[in-house]
Amino acid sequence: MAATGAYAGQGVVVTGAGGGIGAALARRFAAEGARVVVNDLDPAKAAAVAAGIGGDALALPGDASGIAEPAREALGGTVDVYCANAGLGSPGDAFAAEEVWEAAWDTNVMAHVRAARALLPHWLERGRGRFVSTVSAAGLLTMIGAAPYSVTKHGALAFAEWLSLTYRHRGVDVHAICPQGVRTDMLTAAGTAGELVLAPTAITPEAVADALFDGMAEGTFLILPHPEAAAYYATRATDPDRWLGSMNHLQQKWENG
Repeated sequence: MAATGAYAGQGVVVTGAGGGIGAALARRFAAEGARVVVNDLDPAKAAAVAAGIGGDALALPGDASGIAEPAREALGGTVDVYCANAGLGSPGDAFAAEEVWEAAWDTNVMAHVRAARALLPHWLERGRGRFVSTVSAAGLLTMIGAAPYSVTKHGALAFAEWLSLTYRHRGVDVHAICPQGVRTDMLTAAGTAGELVLAPTAITPEAVADALFDGMAEGTFLILPHPEAAAYYATRATDPDRWLGSMNHLQQKWENG
């Protein structure tokens, strides 16, 4: 029986799909009829998600920075949608080790750049392609206790914006997903800062997938699974001192336990 759904027959790649948001995206695309490549650094996790999806799903473990071209080959030469979802929630301040900063930059920004390099020639030739960047509200705002994460997520958003403004008239659709807290292992790893800032309004990975699909249907670039993030973003832009004062209050609350 032929696949049915909004993305029937399309080739979709989801990085960091061994759990959390990535797994939810992979399952949702598969439910919409897509042929999904499930990528994760952990081969067992990638295989488990692909097996759970069944059908045409394919596990392709490895570093997200170099997966775009092998995934395109695995899909028979065509990637219709690329979800740059793999990310590092690196904690630390300005004194975090160079290796922490480098790893965050490589995964949260350069993996997106490398994927775009591999995919854009094909997308521009045929006049169609879709790039989905899982950014985080930290890319719009910031996150206390996580300088490498916050800074590189700002970079991920900037790159997604650049892709959109440069190529949208040539058929390339770009979406930046910017949730606040999501009930994943990354939230757990955020420790007390995550409990203070993110946990009270945390949503499920499936709710993030729902927000993405609504945004894709509407042609929306900035996708906010937590709508209140728009007001925070507006305050940050129009009254930065007020916003910084509010965030510093949270910082002090976190420091004082």
